[in-house]
Order: sequence, then C-alpha cells, then structure tokens
Amino acid sequence: MSVSIHRRAALLLLASASVFAAPVAAQPAWPTKPIKILVGSPPGGPSDITARVFGEALAKRVGQPVVVENRPGAGNNLAAGVAAKAEPDGHTLVLSPDTVLTVNPLVYRNTGFDARNDLLSVSILSSFSQMLVCDPSLGVKSVAELVAKAKSSPLTYASGGAGVPGHLAAEMFLQAAGVKMQHVPYRGPAPATLAVLGGEVSCGFLATPTLIQHVKAGKLNALAVSSATSSPLAPDVPTLPKALNQPGLDASFRLVLQTGKNTPPAVVAQLERASMEIS
Repeated sequence: MSVSIHRRAALLLLASASVFAAPVAAQPAWPTKPIKILVGSPPGGPSDITARVFGEALAKRVGQPVVVENRPGAGNNLAAGVAAKAEPDGHTLVLSPDTVLTVNPLVYRNTGFDARNDLLSVSILSSFSQMLVCDPSLGVKSVAELVAKAKSSPLTYASGGAGVPGHLAAEMFLQAAGVKMQHVPYRGPAPATLAVLGGEVSCGFLATPTLIQHVKAGKLNALAVSSATSSPLAPDVPTLPKALNQPGLDASFRLVLQTGKNTPPAVVAQLERASMEIS
C-alpha cells in the first residue's frame, strides 16, 4: 500500500474538479436554503471539527444556516453515499478523508454509489496525520521499543474503524517494521481513544488533533506521527520515516469537500471560491 500514491490520485481528481467548477457568466441563486455538511464520523474527530469551523464561516459568508450532520459508518461511505444521492443543487455537501476516493473503492463492495464518479470534489479544506500512541502501562516510549515489544508479546491497536486513515497508517507501519499487532476497530476516533486511555488495547493509531490533549496531559505516550514531516501540533514527536529510518514512508491525509456530480458548474464555482476565501 502506498498512501502517497493514493493521495496524488486524489489531488488529480481535485484538479479535474476545478476545471468543471470554472466560473460561468450566469450565476444562479445559491444558496436559497440551509446548507447541510455530512460527516462520516462521530463528533470530535478531524472531519467533524473541520466541518463545524468551516460551516460557521460559510454561513456568515453566504447568509444561510449551515448544519453539520454526522453519518458515521463504513469508512465514511455512508455519509458520502447520502451526498451522492442528494439533490445536486449545492445544498448538500460532504466532508471526508481522501480515502473515500482512493482506498474505499478498492476495499468496499456494493456501496450503492461510485465515489469517483458520483461526487464532485470542490476543495481540500485541511490535512492531518495519524499519531501512534500507547498506554503508558505498556512501558514503551519509542517506536524501537514498541517494535521489540511486538516481537515478543501479542499487542493490539485501536483505530476509528476498518479502512479509515488510522487503520491504513497502522498497517503501513506494521509492514514497514516487520511486526504484527491485532487491529481492534471502533466506531470513530472518540471511542477508540477512550479504549487506549482505558487500557482496553495496547496502542492506537488515531488523528493527531484527536490525541494531542491526552499526550500533553501525560495520559498517552506518543511514539510517532505518520506523515513525512513533523506535525505542528506535536513538533517534538518523531515521524515514522525517521523512527524506522525509511524515508519513503508517508501516511498523511486530506479532508475533501464534495458535492453531487450534477451540481451546476456555477454553483460549484461559488462553493470553490468560498472555500478558498475561508481557508
């Protein structure tokens, strides 16, 4: 698995979306009613937080309420599927990790929609890494110590679900390190974080923004971030490429704002412009 290759594919899709979203002369009335942003994870994760911050700014800019609706499940596919089937008028949006476009079509069957063809990408709102953390009682404070522990003892790790960024980043790490750990998927980052904090699992691979407060409080040991560059939220935590001495590793992810494929180009252009001005 190469997350960086998947990410480049997503960026190509976004580039094509910008072509379709080119401004046209006639600007239709938009928005004419409240806007809904669907999020495929429970409250508290990066997608949810980003959607609420963006939604508040968008509401002020366009003069209509913006409501965030959480539809967790199936690696963000449930929310994306609802958006794909909604009226394509720019009033139903979805904010998802780029894995909905790159990885999910390869691992999920019969989703009821085609993420690559039924949705139109509008903008990348933010990027984030995953953080490898462990329960302090495990007694490991570095990736090297965790690898040694995993070779001698059965360990488990939590993620926010099967096929989500944390799961993918963890499997990349395990393959690169040549060790095994049992994956324990939870329904979102919040319950997965609680599982690590409560000692139900040995470690966790979860979004850095979700974990940073617990790391700073000393409740979790942060071993590495999954991106090729350090996280501004945790500049002292090493990257996986550095910790494993494998420069090619990179599991960073983008949050992509999308709408239905048949949304009028002029509406998409207004959405894209608003997104650029807000971000």
